[in-house]
Amino acid sequence: MMMRRELLAGLAALPFAPRAAPGETVGSITRFDPELDELIDVASPIEVIAVGFRWAEGPVWVERGKYLLFSDVPANIVYRWKAGEGARPFLDPSGLSGPIPAGIREAGANGLTLDGRDTLLMADSGTRAIARVELATRRKTILADSYRGRRFNSCNDVAIARGGTIYFTDPPYGLSAGDASPLKELGFNGVYRMRSDGSGLALVERRLTRPNGIALSPAEDRLYVSNSDPADPRIFACPLAPDGSAVGDPVPFADFSAEVARKLPGLPDGLKVSPSGHVFATSPGGIHILSPQGRRLGLIATGKAIANCCFGENGRSLFMTSSDMVARVRLRA
Repeated sequence: MMMRRELLAGLAALPFAPRAAPGETVGSITRFDPELDELIDVASPIEVIAVGFRWAEGPVWVERGKYLLFSDVPANIVYRWKAGEGARPFLDPSGLSGPIPAGIREAGANGLTLDGRDTLLMADSGTRAIARVELATRRKTILADSYRGRRFNSCNDVAIARGGTIYFTDPPYGLSAGDASPLKELGFNGVYRMRSDGSGLALVERRLTRPNGIALSPAEDRLYVSNSDPADPRIFACPLAPDGSAVGDPVPFADFSAEVARKLPGLPDGLKVSPSGHVFATSPGGIHILSPQGRRLGLIATGKAIANCCFGENGRSLFMTSSDMVARVRLRA
């Protein structure tokens, strides 16, 4: 069975994939709908800001310190990038400490987000847990590592609601044999929620084959989840009740089957939602910018698979982790 990272690595090596250095520009922006002009100028350059990673993931902007944190999952490092300083290790190891057991293929942290002003929340793939890290001291606390007595598979991405409720995905990508791994204790790949202290863990959805990227709508009445399965490459919207619980079945929001068939680099992966409700979704070909109704407005392409993205610099920039590099493009809103 071909694992997602192997598939993406192959696609990222397509002949048109650029080799760039920090400060150089790559790729292009394509407009499908005039509404895109409210969000981004198609002439905006896509600037490479850091290179040399095994698989860059999970970016988050720390406004208070004016820096970007992002994961290199296979290298087991979280890096910090700051203008004028470049990228330097911030957490090493970022995930699993000590010898890496047989059967673990991604020992590092994956998706990152901020939980308060001075706290990082991470989906720790290697430790198979959701963890909190104090930015000042870098002290790490495990919030949850199991569901009903069974260990998580390999936590992948995480989002947090304004009231503190944490949502996260748990596919098997961190396990060498995926679903067939003898380390896998759960019979499904789930989407979960819990309170900010790790209590009240509840299963939101268990029917998606490869739940991956996760984000909330501005009203927090929808939970977007990417399914990184080449056989079902869709983004779903899960309706939420006022208390944050799921109500009803996941609703298909965007389908990227045609892009997979064209062998464009990437799969539905990380995604972020702007305050206006527009969805910036990493998918085959790059980052698809979608209206709140799912209409395709445009595409940001670097020429390589893009795993995740985040808003930063007072919302005026979009940072993208793209295979072995990190890139930035300016936004209008």
